[in-house]
Amino acid sequence: MKVDNIYIDIKKDPQIWKFGFYGLFKNLRFFEPYLYIYFLSFGINLFQIGILFSIREIITYIFEIPSGIFADHYGKITELLICFIFYIISFIFFFIGENYSILIVGMIFFGLGESFRSGTHKAMIYSYLEKKGWFSYKTFVYGRTRSFSLIGSSISAFISIVFVLNLPGLRWIFLIVIIPYILDFILIATYPRYLNGRVESDKSFGKFIRNSVDQLKSIWRKKKLRKVLLSSSLYDAIFKTIKDYIQPIMKILVVASGIGILAKYPPKSQIIIVLGVIYGVFYLFSSIASRNVFRLNKYFSSGKLMNLFFDIMGVTLVVMFFVIKSNLILIVIILFFILYFLKDARRPLVVDIAGDIMNKKERATVMSIDSQLKSLAMIILAPFVGFIADQFSIGITFLSIGVFIIIINRIFKSLQEVT
Repeated sequence: MKVDNIYIDIKKDPQIWKFGFYGLFKNLRFFEPYLYIYFLSFGINLFQIGILFSIREIITYIFEIPSGIFADHYGKITELLICFIFYIISFIFFFIGENYSILIVGMIFFGLGESFRSGTHKAMIYSYLEKKGWFSYKTFVYGRTRSFSLIGSSISAFISIVFVLNLPGLRWIFLIVIIPYILDFILIATYPRYLNGRVESDKSFGKFIRNSVDQLKSIWRKKKLRKVLLSSSLYDAIFKTIKDYIQPIMKILVVASGIGILAKYPPKSQIIIVLGVIYGVFYLFSSIASRNVFRLNKYFSSGKLMNLFFDIMGVTLVVMFFVIKSNLILIVIILFFILYFLKDARRPLVVDIAGDIMNKKERATVMSIDSQLKSLAMIILAPFVGFIADQFSIGITFLSIGVFIIIINRIFKSLQEVT
């Protein structure tokens, strides 16, 4: 079969479409462009918001590897169904959101959802591609399915403008988000049963733990895989920690400088419109990046591209310091656009490299380790970044992180040898 025909077959495959729509529904998080603003409305500061995200990541960290092992041994479809139940519960608590304690409970359930979700769906995609004989096209497939997720995020951001401007309050957006998550629950239930991947579920608990520990040791002994996981998790943790700081930045800059075309709207509505459009455009172009990054493999290895993207992220954050200091709204938006674009172009590269190194029986576990390392980094970074931002400024925070990235990425240069 010709390569071009394989690409056509992949694009037409019903299950590949299901994988894509899973991500699209999952990313219809209409609250995302306004989450920091919602939290700030409770009178809490950036450090306290950082604590909230740190709590979420602590829960994710605690349950990440056990959830990956659970998926490998007791079924991936089952685990994904459970994760969406946790998400829906978290949205209910965010809707209630009367005080900081309730927000903490919401973050705990959100963290459980994250730990039961991360890595599991990627492992199912790997299994499906192997069954179809398409495993060598995993970068193309994952980039394509991830682009659906980003299209979902883009659609979500644009639609959220209408929702937020017309709802009685921001909290109501969390009830609306439950609808696409119920649709995703139904979609996952229609996946082929063989993708559940349940094996050896009749083991004794003791044997289960021993085998799990041996599996983790085996994964960590692989030098190349270890380097990929460390680079991937640190990059994602930094991005995830800082990505929504555009919300308080825009809140300050829009109020201070204003945007002529929106002058007829009150400041609050201006911020809502600006953030919704920004996130919508960001995710739309990130979708294009994710879908097409595989083409760069004709010229550069995935390892070299991973290193290059990390360096660009560091330089962008250093430049961000001077731009924020000068109150240049448009340049701030462009720099954040670069960060989002790089993040979603980089992820398929990680999947490509890791997929070639790890054993197929340990895939969900490897992806969970990646997510757990990211959670561990965020547990430290989220409150620390919030504290620095409160005590000094967001610009100083970005400058510090940018310099750190440029230094730490020298350690990961050996990834250039990974193909």
